[in-house]
Amino acid sequence: MGYNDGLLRIEEWRPDPASAAHTEDLQALAEILHATVHAGASVSFILPFTIEAARNYWVERILPSIVAGGRRVLLARSDGFITGAVQLDLAMPPNQQHRAEVAKLLVHPNARRRGIGRALMDAVEAVARSEGRTLLTLDTRTGDAAEPLYRSMGYVTAGIIPNYARATDSPELHATTFMYKFLE
Repeated sequence: MGYNDGLLRIEEWRPDPASAAHTEDLQALAEILHATVHAGASVSFILPFTIEAARNYWVERILPSIVAGGRRVLLARSDGFITGAVQLDLAMPPNQQHRAEVAKLLVHPNARRRGIGRALMDAVEAVARSEGRTLLTLDTRTGDAAEPLYRSMGYVTAGIIPNYARATDSPELHATTFMYKFLE
């Protein structure tokens, strides 16, 4: 699986703890998550948020899920550097094996507005199709910059839950929009 327009390459992350690239990838992913949270993105974390906490997220929560086969992670590389990532959660109950959840679409704040998010979403949909999934779900903070992107890609709002998640930098609570898309 891959997408390459010459400047941007989308690839599946296949972590290999024995390789030097693995350590570099983990550091880059930690830095993207850290920068994204510090830029105000609502991606489950609140300030203060350290680079160590970001790295621990990838090592303790995501790597085991990848190894177990329940999660796929796609990376965006621009000029060889990781500039974004998105996750596809495939670990669904037996009666929901037709669907998957898109999670943590991250684009480094310095790399936004270049089509990276859209390229990652196109790629994650292709992976979902290859896994036989016909329904994708996701959630986003209501009013965030990603919400129009998802709509432009055919995602439909299923509903909005008020006061769903705490703001990154304050105790204020924000609404979350739940969306879905049927894959053809």
